[in-house]
Amino acid sequence: MHLRFVPGFAALVFGLTSAAQADVLLPRIFGDHMVLQADQPIPVWGQADPGEAVQVQFAGVVVNSKANKQGRWRVNLPALAASFKPQTLTVKGRNEVAFSAVLVGEVWLASGQSNMEWSLAKADGGTESVAQASDQSLRLFQVLHGSRLPENTTDVDAAWAVASPQSSANFSAIGFWFGQRLRQSLQRPVAIIDSSWGGTPVEAWTSRQGLASVAEGRHLLAQNKVRGPRTHEQKAAELQAYQGAHDAWQKANRQVDAGNAGEAQGFARPGLAETGWQKMNMPSHWEDEGLDGDGAVWFRKDLPIPKAWVGQDLELHLGALNDCDTIYVNGTKVAESCWDTPQTHAKPRMVRVPGTLVKPGRLLVAVRIFDERGNGGFSSSAESVFVRAVAGGETMSLAGRWNVRPEKLLPTLNVRWDLEPKPPRGHPHPNGVHALWDAMVAPMVPFGIKGVLWYQGEANASRAVQYRALFAGMITDWRRQWGQNPLPFYFVQLAGFRAPGHPAEWPELREAQTMALRLPQTGMAVAIDIGNPKDIHPTNKFDVAQRLSRWALARTYGQQMVASGPLYKRMQVQGNRVRLWFDHADGLRVADGASALGAFEVAGRDRNFVAAVAEIDGDTVVVRAPEVTSPAAVRYGWQGVPPCNLQNAEGLPASPFRTDKWLEITRGRR
Repeated sequence: MHLRFVPGFAALVFGLTSAAQADVLLPRIFGDHMVLQADQPIPVWGQADPGEAVQVQFAGVVVNSKANKQGRWRVNLPALAASFKPQTLTVKGRNEVAFSAVLVGEVWLASGQSNMEWSLAKADGGTESVAQASDQSLRLFQVLHGSRLPENTTDVDAAWAVASPQSSANFSAIGFWFGQRLRQSLQRPVAIIDSSWGGTPVEAWTSRQGLASVAEGRHLLAQNKVRGPRTHEQKAAELQAYQGAHDAWQKANRQVDAGNAGEAQGFARPGLAETGWQKMNMPSHWEDEGLDGDGAVWFRKDLPIPKAWVGQDLELHLGALNDCDTIYVNGTKVAESCWDTPQTHAKPRMVRVPGTLVKPGRLLVAVRIFDERGNGGFSSSAESVFVRAVAGGETMSLAGRWNVRPEKLLPTLNVRWDLEPKPPRGHPHPNGVHALWDAMVAPMVPFGIKGVLWYQGEANASRAVQYRALFAGMITDWRRQWGQNPLPFYFVQLAGFRAPGHPAEWPELREAQTMALRLPQTGMAVAIDIGNPKDIHPTNKFDVAQRLSRWALARTYGQQMVASGPLYKRMQVQGNRVRLWFDHADGLRVADGASALGAFEVAGRDRNFVAAVAEIDGDTVVVRAPEVTSPAAVRYGWQGVPPCNLQNAEGLPASPFRTDKWLEITRGRR
């Protein structure tokens, strides 16, 4: 590519122009190795001098345009058939810009919060997929966090990449596996744009206009409205005060590491008598293994060394370690990581062990982890922890029993996240209204896409009723912004998780998500059966991606397959029983390994729900409870982690639901 992006690109492209002649420029969504959406007009746009003639050439097509008074120009290339042939897109003004190795195929935007952001390397089975990720016809575009979120952001920080072990490891696991499934099924080039940010609410991903279109959004805009003009000095003082308060809050809500006392006691030394050490299964959080508290904990595992490894450099893979770690091999410190590493609690550790430490006999791996708050320990899947020779050959798993000893346990720190200081109104923040739309989505509009994948809702769980309107409003907003109505929009319903102290919030949020299915060209991947009661980030992302891909292949591409598990349709009281009908109900069955249906509850008019006996009868389910002689309502999966096991013949799970409207939620509406 012949274009060099210059500092201040945002000001040049859609903002200020200067008296000097400016080169033709395009936003970063255009680049070498990109994929252009097939079978629909292809928008190409950018900046030049006002009045400058601009010519775009691609696939034998030439389209001419002229920059307007603001220096903006745009053309639409005609719809093109999918093609594996690498081609060059050329833009000519006074200068020439050329993008090489461009394909035509299917482009999908994957967005949301941390479960969409969750990397391939950290997911179950991800290690193998990373190693086998090379595919010249699968392209990835990962938008980096707009951490500063300038008020006039006009471009994203990203670059196109061909799928490879290097480009895929930290890419969205769901996005990667979804793209891989489409590549295999459609036999077309596929591109996935990953623009996601953990812990962010839906209103951050919606434009100001989109929020203003619904009452709930207007309320949020009013809450964040800045009243009255402020000088630069006032803004600077507000921001300084916020940063000081935020730093103080962070300090007060983190445990302090008193120092590595275990090393002096020989906890990393080979041959240590491990008297008093516990045995725990790793990878896991130590809370899940019965050890409560924050603080410093040591882990030791030794294993026999193959003769071929002696003197060879090794790769030690430990997955993500939560939070700060010191890693030793045969008594020698080989790595150390803490908050100087961005997202240290979530970033997989790979340490290169020099061959000088690899002696005949056994290899001792010792890890000291200091947990500042929340869960502590190993946060990745069993497939993510292993050791292998750099030169290749045998791989040895590190999953299983480790010897464990606390160095110093501290009382569990219960963090009140709702009390975390918020930035002053008018200052950018990733959770602010329309902030992420402005910084991480809007600069890519109207780049041609086929549809959207969405996994978000955890950050809005305490405002479920409000989410009903905000989520539907966001979908409608994105469709309007792209000028594609209806733009296919497939989303993930929240997985099973035991939300601490708020058992009702997640069922209510799932219900709000289900309501979005009223919009055309939407689909919901149910994940209630593959969650983790103790972790908001379940590591089974492969099945999530497969369920999303079913919606796309069936509804968008017209393939003959079942897209969804059973979705509640209607009920009928029959004496002391209730009969339930569902959509997508062919071959109703109990999930493998279960003897009877679970998670069903029934209530009479007293609204007292009790566990029910549920039986499959053809394409319906009949529910009853001996103590409820006149049933009035049924609920299924109305818990944080319910024992849901109703499926259809495809093995796709039924969505949680309730037939009543007794508890229309009032909290969280405003």
